[in-house]
Parts: sequence; structure tokens; C-alpha cells
Amino acid sequence: MDEPRTGSERELVFLVGYRGSGKTTVAALLAERLGWRWLDADAALEQRLGRTIAQVFAEEGESGFRGHETAVLEELCRLRRHVIATGGGVVLSDANRACLRQSGRVVWLTADPDTLARRLESDPTSALRRPVLTVGGRTEIEELLRVREPLYRSCAGLVVDTSASPPAKVAEEIIARLML
Repeated sequence: MDEPRTGSERELVFLVGYRGSGKTTVAALLAERLGWRWLDADAALEQRLGRTIAQVFAEEGESGFRGHETAVLEELCRLRRHVIATGGGVVLSDANRACLRQSGRVVWLTADPDTLARRLESDPTSALRRPVLTVGGRTEIEELLRVREPLYRSCAGLVVDTSASPPAKVAEEIIARLML
């Protein structure tokens, strides 16, 4: 469901979706095309805390991590002319979903479980920086998507499937469909 842009709208685009959906790659390309800046919310959180997400989970548990994630999101929602690649679980909080919707345009990047699993397996940094949240692998992807898909849908104004499209094409589709 595409929504026309209004003059009063903040110049922020948030990319939401499961890890491996292409949020960080697409954010950089989209920002370049728009002449904006971009940020990866997970990288901003890690920089702020001086630890990887996996370390935060190990030391503070998921609830500790989610508290930090919310604090970082609140700061990012005050920016202008930025594309923000969010963490895959940012939508788990009602307050975070409301913050995303109120602060800018929300684009849900999707991909099928096989594509996500293949991308994550080929990313050497994923295992080092991100914790296993349930059982790992394709089973974890399917479990978490069942929980998260309704939440992504509830806050996204646009849905783009990245399974078969290169990141540059995804960025162009977002620009065209959001009329940025």
C-alpha cells in the first residue's frame, strides 16, 4: 500500500525486515540516490555500547538488548534526511512500531526463508555479531517470521520483496513507489 508523500512529513525512511533481507545494503544505495545519509541501527547500538549485539545478549539478555535498541531508535527518529536500516526485531515493541510510523516512511523488505538462510550463511559477520535467537538456521527463520511478519506489516507503508531483485533495483523501486 503506497502512500503519497506530504510536505509536513519528516524526511526519514526506515527499512524493516528479517536479518538478511538486505536492509543495510539497500539503505546505503537508497541514501546515495536521494542525496541523504544512512545509518544501520544495529551498528549505531554496537558503537554506542562498545560491544557486539551477541555480547549484549550474552551479558544482559534479550530484554536488556531491547531496551538499548529502543533508546537508539528514539534518537534516530529525530534525524532528518536519513535512511535507517533497523534491526530485525525492532518491531517487537509496540512503542517502537509507533515511533517508526510517526517518524517517517517504513518499508518492509521481505525475502523467502531459503533466500534469507542462504544470505546469512554466506555472511561471515552474521554469526560473530548476531545471537542465535531460538534454534538457528532455517527453522529459526521460519519461527521468527511467523511472529514478526504481522508486526512488520502493521507498521510498513510499503512492502518490497528482495528475494530475486538486486539491491540497486530494490532501491529504485522504493524511490518510485514512495515518490521520493
